[in-house]
Amino acid sequence: MYLKNIPNKIYLKNVYLNKESPFFMKENKDVTIYDIANKLKLSSSTISRALKDHSSISEKTIKRVKAAALEMGYRPNILAASLRSKKTKTIGVLVPTITQPFLSSLISGIEITAQKAGYNVIITQSHDSYQDEVNNAKALYNSRISGLISSLAMETQDTSHFQQFIDKNIPVVFVDRVPKNFNTYKVMINNYAAGFKATEHLINQGCIRIAHFYAGSEFGNLYSERKKGYLDALKKHNLPIDKELIIHMNEVTYEEGERASNILLHLKNPPDGIFSPNDTTAVAAIQVAKKLGFKVPEDLAIIGFNDDPISRIIVPGLSTITHPAIKMGKTSAEIILKHLDSTEKNDITEITFLNTEVLARESSNKLSE
Repeated sequence: MYLKNIPNKIYLKNVYLNKESPFFMKENKDVTIYDIANKLKLSSSTISRALKDHSSISEKTIKRVKAAALEMGYRPNILAASLRSKKTKTIGVLVPTITQPFLSSLISGIEITAQKAGYNVIITQSHDSYQDEVNNAKALYNSRISGLISSLAMETQDTSHFQQFIDKNIPVVFVDRVPKNFNTYKVMINNYAAGFKATEHLINQGCIRIAHFYAGSEFGNLYSERKKGYLDALKKHNLPIDKELIIHMNEVTYEEGERASNILLHLKNPPDGIFSPNDTTAVAAIQVAKKLGFKVPEDLAIIGFNDDPISRIIVPGLSTITHPAIKMGKTSAEIILKHLDSTEKNDITEITFLNTEVLARESSNKLSE
């Protein structure tokens, strides 16, 4: 590209612009309180106090300063203020993904509560990658967040990257996917009880060969506790535990649900019930079953987890376990705010359990008329 400068003018190819033209891109310089002070012939300290509605400044001066600030395009430098106060009034959120309905609802709950209290929210995604989680945790720490809410990545087994927050008395709340051995706040459901309820529901519908999609590792509590509930429900009702009916998943995606369902439904003796770790994989199971000629629920009863919107759209309607995502988000943010407002030593091993229920729909109601 050929550029030629002449006094007060610039040529760009065949386009002529005068420097006084509104289309000429001038250097973008932020307006400061010193610029406002210079314009109004006031001290910078007066400008600063007026912008904060300080009682020592007259209402007339406050209005005058704010009008000038608006006219000049002044924006408060939040980062500079946070460096001085070491507080940003920002809550960091680190979750596997924002595309899952459960997690997007969780984030919504966090934002509702944080914004009411005057806090901003920074959202990052690990995409279930341990390394991405480590990198995002470091970025949030360097951003001087006031508190962190996190749901662990599927790959995570070492949680030492969260210790940097604890060392600086930055409250950390683990929600839903929480580590077994990390002393901090935790907001979760009773995953063992939820897994037991889901499995017993299928048993009460007459299922005797119940499969389970098992996701994640034994390090996290979420899927391992649901699996324990599944196994104990079988034991309680004297049903055999068949290892070929427990299919491990690396991710709780539709594709993994298809893969696991195809394995199960091509067995010589296929299951008559499936307990799935989320609604997405359960929907995959319904659609694979229908393709292979199985009737749902007559031949195969299916129950999912989360009560995502898709559970009400799929035919037949998907039975599921309710998972109070928005309430979990609100509760997590409330814990952060309570910690920040408290002048007393906080009990950072607090665990908050929220209730779940079986929501029975057509996909599992084998005994319905």
